[in-house]
Amino acid sequence: RQLGRLCDDDVAQRAGDRTHTHARTHTHARLLSRVIHHRMGAPTTKADSRLTTTSINAAVVAAEYAVRGPIVARAAELEKALQKDPSSVPFDKVVYCNIGNPHSLGQKPITFFRQTLAAIDCASLTSDEEVAKTLFPRDVLERAKEATTMIKGGTGAYSESKGVEVLRKRVAKGITKRDGHAASSDDIFLIDGASAGCHYMMNVMIRNIDDAVLCPIPQYPLYSAACTLYGGTLVPYYLDEETGWSLDIEHLKKQTEDARAAGKNVRALVVINPGNPTGNVLSDQNLLDIATYCAEENILLIADEVYQENIYQDGLKFTSMRKIVLDAGLQSKVALASFQSISKGYYGECGRRGGYMELIGNWDQGVLDAILKLCSIALCPNLAGQVTTSLVMDPPTEGEPSYELYASERDNILSSLKRRSIKLVEGLRKLEGITCQDAQGAMYAFPNLTFPQKFLDECVAAGKVADAVYCSKLLEATGIVTVPGSGFGQKPGSWHFRTTFLPSEADIDGVVVKFTNFHQAFMASYK
Repeated sequence: RQLGRLCDDDVAQRAGDRTHTHARTHTHARLLSRVIHHRMGAPTTKADSRLTTTSINAAVVAAEYAVRGPIVARAAELEKALQKDPSSVPFDKVVYCNIGNPHSLGQKPITFFRQTLAAIDCASLTSDEEVAKTLFPRDVLERAKEATTMIKGGTGAYSESKGVEVLRKRVAKGITKRDGHAASSDDIFLIDGASAGCHYMMNVMIRNIDDAVLCPIPQYPLYSAACTLYGGTLVPYYLDEETGWSLDIEHLKKQTEDARAAGKNVRALVVINPGNPTGNVLSDQNLLDIATYCAEENILLIADEVYQENIYQDGLKFTSMRKIVLDAGLQSKVALASFQSISKGYYGECGRRGGYMELIGNWDQGVLDAILKLCSIALCPNLAGQVTTSLVMDPPTEGEPSYELYASERDNILSSLKRRSIKLVEGLRKLEGITCQDAQGAMYAFPNLTFPQKFLDECVAAGKVADAVYCSKLLEATGIVTVPGSGFGQKPGSWHFRTTFLPSEADIDGVVVKFTNFHQAFMASYK
């Protein structure tokens, strides 16, 4: 009421008497301060201002991201110990199988991508046309010229908040070719990796703890962490391990109904395809069931498709959720957000932080404006990531000078990943108490562990999580860094861990041997 009177007084003052303006404004400010203190509580002291874990945002403290959790922190300590005194640990190197970071484990970058980035960023290499022709293929120079002409101020300047238009058009061209449905650059936001897209969506849709997001379990912990950070609720839907991590639509419906009965407003559904950490590829029928259900229930559909190039099993193919929605004519009934990243696939450019978010379907214009506002607050995505995203989505085509080398590098990387996935999964399957589904796609195996009861009892008595203890023991004995299944979510009573198959072909055999020796000794110790 006091604030209302302040506003009324201010309007009257602006319309009439302009005298004593400073005095009245000062009085209003003091009254406003008293009202705010009344609403917010007693005045604070210097001691109250100090940041501690009990005084910072509780959601930040509560959020968990197992992929870079305590086991990885311990791995860094062991790596330092190894460098200082190699005899202090029982292994010769730390192998980071905890995260999909291909270049860190020896994967080479795609030449066409790096040449184009170099030609754009270093003008001295292309200022003399004759010299430039000796350094770069014609198609690299054409891409570089297009980018330097259209990027105002070059790659050191801010771009449009959605990303450079000519680069978004390149992405739209690639999406159109992939799906057989025309894409528009107006629907595309270039972003600093798919993680940025997740944060934009969660920030926009979550208002309080009653707003809920359906997520697959197991899931990439970005989604659970973001739900916690923005104050929402994660509603799990469990993938069926026995049928290759497929989705049961009736189970999904029941999870939604139960959440609503508990007072939750189910606002979005996340689908990760190919799966992380499970490595599964959802069937077109599964995808259509999901899209249809979201259309019927007015639920935002979020499609995390960053592993779309990583398909290994014969007879399987990637189908985008976008294609499913458009083929079925559901675009007027469902809002779809799709994510792609340059960190995965055969490119693995994790450090460049690039990707795109495409928003199609039944979106409210005001919501799209709000998302653009969030992008504007962040100013713009980084330019190297934007350029690389355009190259990933619109690479060289047959007949262009760079095509043969590009295709050879791409195919060699993907075929090598397939061989490594088979070696790792077959090696794990030979071990007592371990079952493992095929790694149909992505970069991971997610084996199921049946632990000895004695070990489980020990963990319960110590108040520790069994698969986390197992992964810690594995690290200390072998230097292999993995992530406990509990960090991704799993059915109660089941135990898993996630490992990449990114170590080089020269190293993967040794990784399998270390796994085998450790696990056999572990099981024997509890007999």
